[in-house]
Amino acid sequence: MEFSPCIGECTDKGTHCEGCGRSHEDVATMRAMVNNLVAYAQEKNYENIDEYANSVARSIQYKLNNPS
Repeated sequence: MEFSPCIGECTDKGTHCEGCGRSHEDVATMRAMVNNLVAYAQEKNYENIDEYANSVARSIQYKLNNPS
């Protein structure tokens, strides 16, 4: 399955968002994960948020490309 990012045209009718085509469950799960990452950065009071976000993205890519 190919990931479809949010395009800012969210809908809540049916089982899937009409904007991105992802299931509402998928959208909600992604939102919760992002909210947790944001809360962690805020708790740590990181000033270099770009580096934090890029580091998280690189970690995800590495782990997906190198499963253990």
